[in-house]
Amino acid sequence: SRALSMRLGSLKLALASSIGAGAAAALLSAAAHRDPLITAAVYSDARSAVRLYSDAVLMSLRTTASCQDSTAEQGPQIIDGKAVAATIRGEIKENVIQLKRDHNVTPGLAVVLVGNRTDSQTYVRMKKRAADEVGFHSIDRQFDETVSQGELMSCVQELNADPQVHGILVQLPLPPHINEAEVLSAINVSKDVDGFSAENIGNMCLKGGQPPLAVPCTPAGCIELLQRSGIQVRGKEAVVIGRSNIVGMPVAHLLQSMDATVTVCHSRTADIASHVRRADIVVAAIGKPEFVKGEWLKPGAVVIDVGINSKPAPETKKGYRLVGDVDYESATKVAGAITPVPGGVGPMTIAMLLKNTLNLTRHSIGLPRIPLRQTQR
Repeated sequence: SRALSMRLGSLKLALASSIGAGAAAALLSAAAHRDPLITAAVYSDARSAVRLYSDAVLMSLRTTASCQDSTAEQGPQIIDGKAVAATIRGEIKENVIQLKRDHNVTPGLAVVLVGNRTDSQTYVRMKKRAADEVGFHSIDRQFDETVSQGELMSCVQELNADPQVHGILVQLPLPPHINEAEVLSAINVSKDVDGFSAENIGNMCLKGGQPPLAVPCTPAGCIELLQRSGIQVRGKEAVVIGRSNIVGMPVAHLLQSMDATVTVCHSRTADIASHVRRADIVVAAIGKPEFVKGEWLKPGAVVIDVGINSKPAPETKKGYRLVGDVDYESATKVAGAITPVPGGVGPMTIAMLLKNTLNLTRHSIGLPRIPLRQTQR
């Protein structure tokens, strides 16, 4: 804008005539906070020379102006789960190449599928395709709907004993006559690729204890999206909507471990909107289409929408469209950053399944795990 250009010109003159070290520090602080008005004010009465800062500061201000103009025109930052997941798969592929080269080990992922549910079959195919892409060894075990409890338990024990298998996934749901909890608890913790065993969950929640061998995939994907999008978590107010063992509970603990102040809302919470209005970060995982409204959000809030629901849409070829737990249209008018549905959290779940498999493989040969959380400074 013309006003910013004038300020940049004044700033350049001030720098040319020299500035003090104290003023330079204040300038850098202001620039870091992306406030060109404060920055220009700091330099309006600058005195002695630190010319080395001038180009960097001017570039910072121009970048800020560009970002501000872009945000005004385009709305919030769209957190692209497809792109982030692709990056993670690329990193995993590089790690697999190193494991093969240096240790002669190929990560192995076994998937157990019962019945002919179309959604389960589709999801298993996607997992297998992703595993093949990164160079994993895939093992498939498929059973009819009538499989017995004993047959499934025997399959899990066989995979537990197979040294080429580093991760075991039993695709849920299982038929009503199968005791899911018994089957899942039979998976050796060192091959618990979903990260749902009591030991992995306990280690995830304990402060200062042993890290879990695997972290639940969807919550881990949410954390990766926040970190790789440059979103500050430490010191922020986070609201998690939903308390399931699969998403809500684990993601709340992960956010707390990153020094967020976390509130968990659920179906019995009174006035959920009042909690959401305080939140700098909102994770919606309640399973209700478009439940969270834009007017509930704090301006600039970061929204991670875990939900995936079908909504009737007669005008479309399929007759429905996929929506999240957040009313995307109204949320984009308020949020500072948001994940779309589809294309947000969804692709991250499989990417984190692959990362868990890689970490379990590394653990099996005595190598350290690749951590989920970045070191806080």
